[in-house]
Amino acid sequence: MNYIEQIHKLGKNLGLSNLAIKEFELNDNVISNEEFLIKCLEEEIGYREEKARLRRITAACLPTFKSFEEFDVGFQKGINERQLKQLEALTWIDGLYNLILIGPPGTGKTHIALAVGNKAVNMGYKVFFATMDNLIHILKTHEISRKSASKIKWIKQCDLLIIDEVGYLPVSKIEANLFFQLITLLYENTSIIITSNKGFDGWADLLGDSVLATALLDRLTHKCQVLSFADESYRLVHRKEIFDKEKDNNKTTKKHDPDIDTGE
Repeated sequence: MNYIEQIHKLGKNLGLSNLAIKEFELNDNVISNEEFLIKCLEEEIGYREEKARLRRITAACLPTFKSFEEFDVGFQKGINERQLKQLEALTWIDGLYNLILIGPPGTGKTHIALAVGNKAVNMGYKVFFATMDNLIHILKTHEISRKSASKIKWIKQCDLLIIDEVGYLPVSKIEANLFFQLITLLYENTSIIITSNKGFDGWADLLGDSVLATALLDRLTHKCQVLSFADESYRLVHRKEIFDKEKDNNKTTKKHDPDIDTGE
């Protein structure tokens, strides 16, 4: 067994995953034993941090990548550049503040939630994303499903929980109670982002219980920033259509192709 094989074996025995697979390259630069050891340990730390980041990304269940740079503050007047930068700083997560985004579909609520989630998970925060419908399913099945139980365990450890599309689908009284219990459990322990198409005055109907809705909002809004978006749908305004270009091409063809019978 040569020296490199011994280093790999010892690294594996010590749980130093990077050292156990590291390829050593010969070079003309002479470094001391101390410098070599420091370099190996720094690489081990970097390796572990990257592995941890990838695990956090997987556990977060973020459906897609969105960034703050992509958000068009010129189109969406419900938030300005300074406020967006403050959200991007993420210090409010350390302060256990919540963020509630209210408005019709397509106004950027989920974009901001995902931008926060993607930035947070890469900065070392534990994050979980779920639609309201998916979260209710997890809450209802965590006692009989290992997958749901694992997600509940992760949610309890999270620094940030993102709940998307609250109010889009009705919930039963049992489901509302499960949701309330989760929010109570996370209260002052985890930051929560909620996106909803309903204002607070519609939450009593959503949950089917005005007392429960009041108690829920009391916990959510204790330390909370509420943003209301009322502009047009960004997706509708910037939609990509199939037929416009084809129609224009047909017009051009009829105008310049003498072989087409115009019926005259």
